[in-house]
Amino acid sequence: MSDQVNANRRRFLRNVAMTAAAASFAINTPDKTQAAQQKTLDTTNFKVGTNTRFASLKQIDAGLLNVGYAEAGPADGEPVILLHGWPYDIYSFVDVAPLLAAAGYRVIVPYLRGYGTTRFLSDATFRNGQPSAIAVDIIALMDALKIEKATVAGFDWGARTANIMAALWPQRCRAMVSVSGYLIGNQAAGKAPLSPKAELQWWYQFYFATERGRAGYDKYRHDFSRLIWQLASPKWNFDDATFDRSAKALDNPDHVEIVIHNYRWRLGLAEGEAKYDELEQRLAQSPVITTPTITMEGDANGAPHPEPAAYAKKFSGKYSHRTINGGIGHNLPQEAPQAFAEAIVDVIAEADRR
Repeated sequence: MSDQVNANRRRFLRNVAMTAAAASFAINTPDKTQAAQQKTLDTTNFKVGTNTRFASLKQIDAGLLNVGYAEAGPADGEPVILLHGWPYDIYSFVDVAPLLAAAGYRVIVPYLRGYGTTRFLSDATFRNGQPSAIAVDIIALMDALKIEKATVAGFDWGARTANIMAALWPQRCRAMVSVSGYLIGNQAAGKAPLSPKAELQWWYQFYFATERGRAGYDKYRHDFSRLIWQLASPKWNFDDATFDRSAKALDNPDHVEIVIHNYRWRLGLAEGEAKYDELEQRLAQSPVITTPTITMEGDANGAPHPEPAAYAKKFSGKYSHRTINGGIGHNLPQEAPQAFAEAIVDVIAEADRR
């Protein structure tokens, strides 16, 4: 056999080996796009409202708090943090969490400060309801759980918290789902009067500005919260058991103080803490969010909320908006959990394609 034939044969065998190795590598280590496409939700037997409890409830010291949280899914799964609003709690995600967990995500659902089993580590800590303080809580929780980067998703206070995290710590936020869009505000804007019709929607904010309002909310917090649920989701026929499950979280000893401070701070009627001043100054600039984002809105949201067109330009990364039809109100994750979970899977896939 000639030297040229041997050389050709060796070249052929080397190329075959390299091709086989490359194929093996591609099978064992799929690219990000392939990995994202493999994440699917199993909704074969899914029915809204079938889940009534979380399988795992935990506590961990994080920052100023001992945080109570639900966890679902594999410990090594891609982390997703779900953030509730007022006057709701972690059970807004009781159907969302198992859907995501079954798809392989590690799902963390914390009680915000002033809710459920979350407690301040010191009695001397100021019970601050500033939005920036709540966002710092979640960053501290990520640090405590050794989560470097997570997808964040929420509604109401939870959406505002996710927005602030994505704006101030984009390196910690892989992707975001935000009900009612861009909710970053500041005290100066909160002092500006709105139209009478718009002001009417914020009636409880003015009630909370009075000492009568503080006392009334403390005395009737369950009745008050049930009324907010009904007004914010006028077409959601939730039953007593669903409300009572979440209402227990409002019995937290710091709940009233946190809620009252939050709404008074927004109107400029209460001082915050100096340690958050730098964060508030940055937020007052209404920073654009670069994190890949899907915003959502229910077609029957009875709570005050901006129109999607008003905030679309506040997202400079990959962005899309979804309106969920069918009488869906303010508590979108609990009223339309499949749509909410699908948005999370889809926005993570978009983040993978960057």
